Amino acid sequence: MQKSLVLVVEDEPAQNELISYNLESEGFDIITAERGDDALLLVSEYMPDVIILDWMIPRLSGIEVCRQIKQKQATRSIPIIMLSARSEDIDRIRGLETGADDYITKPYSIKELVVRVKTQLRRNRAATIGEQLEFNDIVLDSEAHKVLRAGNTIKLGPTEFRLLSAFMEKPGRVWAREQLLDRVWGRDIYVDTRTVDVHIGRLRKALCQFGGDDPLRTVRGTGYALG
Repeated sequence: MQKSLVLVVEDEPAQNELISYNLESEGFDIITAERGDDALLLVSEYMPDVIILDWMIPRLSGIEVCRQIKQKQATRSIPIIMLSARSEDIDRIRGLETGADDYITKPYSIKELVVRVKTQLRRNRAATIGEQLEFNDIVLDSEAHKVLRAGNTIKLGPTEFRLLSAFMEKPGRVWAREQLLDRVWGRDIYVDTRTVDVHIGRLRKALCQFGGDDPLRTVRGTGYALG
């Protein structure tokens, strides 16, 4: 199974390391930031599955980072767990009203934080089950296992369908070949990374069979992205 990606935004190195270590021990992939502006860049580049966001960080506050993430269509569905030393109800309300999905006051139990991360992942995945995914003129219906582009039915094999699903769940996210292998083939199956390129080629051909621009972007030295 694909590892979920968690962005940890915390400017205290000891706390950042503690959170990252414990989440990695639970099987998560981790990226980190210490400043608000860096956090926004990482969100747009990697499209994490969950964000742990400290309120008091340099450059842009956690509240402002949360507000900007939740304002954008592409990122608003990413769950945000806000960490803060502010324990007053008014601060908690402000954090949640800005768009945070959960709010934890310091000091906190690291075990509780891990449980909260897993809870947000479950809720977010449950919300997308059976949902139609759309990107420009492409529509993917996961329940019916059906893909349309500009009204034309696109017939895909199971692997290409899973690849497209991954891309459409997070448009704009750059997927490394290894990440796509984990997501589409599974971690317990050995598949050469060149196999990804072959199936990407098939997916491109299928999506463009009725015309239209190639929606998949090759990121040299990294992998692929949709859009």
